[in-house]
Amino acid sequence: MAANDRPNEPGPNPSDSETTTESFAGDEEKRQPPTLGEAFLVEWDGDSDPLNPRSFSLVRKWLYVFIVAAGSLLVTCTSSLYASCYEQLMAEFHCSQEVATLGLSIFVIGIAIGPMIMSPLSEFFGRRPIYLPSMLFFLIWLIPCAVAQNIETLLVARFFNGLAGSAFLSVAGATVGDLFSPGQMQAPMMLFTIGPFLGPVLGPLIGGFINQFAYWRWSFYVLLIWTGIILICLLFVPETYHPVLLHKKAAALRKSTGNSAYHSLSEDARASKSLSQALVVSLYRPFQLLFLDPMVLSLCLYTAVILGILYLFFGAFPLVFHNNHDFVLWQTGLTFIGLTVGMFIGCLLNPFWNRNYVHLVNGQREKNGGKSFKPDPEFRLPPAIAGAPLIPIGLFWFGWTSYRSVHWIVPIIGSVFFGAGNFMVFSGIWTFLVDAYPTYAASALAANAFARCMFAAAFPLFGNQMYNKLGYQWASSLLAFLTLAMMPFPYLFFRYGKTLRARSKFASG
Repeated sequence: MAANDRPNEPGPNPSDSETTTESFAGDEEKRQPPTLGEAFLVEWDGDSDPLNPRSFSLVRKWLYVFIVAAGSLLVTCTSSLYASCYEQLMAEFHCSQEVATLGLSIFVIGIAIGPMIMSPLSEFFGRRPIYLPSMLFFLIWLIPCAVAQNIETLLVARFFNGLAGSAFLSVAGATVGDLFSPGQMQAPMMLFTIGPFLGPVLGPLIGGFINQFAYWRWSFYVLLIWTGIILICLLFVPETYHPVLLHKKAAALRKSTGNSAYHSLSEDARASKSLSQALVVSLYRPFQLLFLDPMVLSLCLYTAVILGILYLFFGAFPLVFHNNHDFVLWQTGLTFIGLTVGMFIGCLLNPFWNRNYVHLVNGQREKNGGKSFKPDPEFRLPPAIAGAPLIPIGLFWFGWTSYRSVHWIVPIIGSVFFGAGNFMVFSGIWTFLVDAYPTYAASALAANAFARCMFAAAFPLFGNQMYNKLGYQWASSLLAFLTLAMMPFPYLFFRYGKTLRARSKFASG
């Protein structure tokens, strides 16, 4: 039992109740749990506690990560698949392409706003009460999209559709932190990262075939079937948020022993304020992280620009490949395979980055003389440092090979570099945020989702005009110069992040 009746014994930092301090080599000394006055503080009996999500079998943990990552893939695929419907929507609803494009931007705005509400709520009520209603309402709001009789109905439904599905872009990453210790997090975070970034690329590819050979409403019928399958799978995903589970464990101990002295840290925190006060604090925390923490703000701006460019490409690719190479819709969809291949290449490099992480941690252990320690979160950033140069390389390559005289495969090869750089940058930054802000992982990822999705909503609105005005070559070069200017961010935080974290009231020490 993780309750202790011996007062004044040292224990772990209460602020780290969600993620215990890790000794990477497993040589952490056994410490007794602390007490709160005369009360018994309930904690895990180590990672072997059967109620602790980190004690689940490896297969079970990976299965849960796969399910929530599949939810992220579905939501992001839904955002971009819509872009393949433009021509049919314009013909049926007699609207301009700018109005049709609003359906993409409004959906992404919903994705941006939702995590700022749902992620903090998941840190109060738990992950499961967020996942299930979110996916249910995602399913419900797909229905008016599929049966809309005018563009106004479709636009409104798209906003609420994105709002409902947004939880999977931030809460899912926090679930990885619930299930895996920091030393095991690299690989599952790679799986979580591939979902949100493979989805936007798969959308035009799938949508290209559907809308080339079928009515546009079939795009949403397919999504309805897909959502139903994911919703059924989510029924088997248990609660994983540690404070909520410890709260239940304390309640069970009180009931089984008849002793009201058993308490968890989350209960003590809630007892000090009303429900409304606690929710208000939780809801403005992502905004605090975004605007008051320099690391979160800078990394969010960097990833926001990159995702904005990715969504801008949903309009740029049809311009380049239809106008220069006379591609039809399904062929244009296939041009996104270059981005897909690049992202899979970035994913396949995961074993190398795992070894690199172990090497850095071993070096830190030697400096500490083999004592227990928590590895620096900055050790998660090397993939982002390596991926950052690939993004401007891919953009310059794509831009300056966008001539009719150049074979169509050449700009697609350039997009492979952009896709690989995207994946490596996001996997490194997201894993860093989860590791550096363990107690507020969902809020940190929500702040990141808000910033990047707002950019992703805005960029498609001016993408076509920019490419037509500047020309395909200089439009891509402008984007490349922007990413080139922000390229040093991951390295700067790798070098100076520890100093900045020491000044942050949210980051771990």
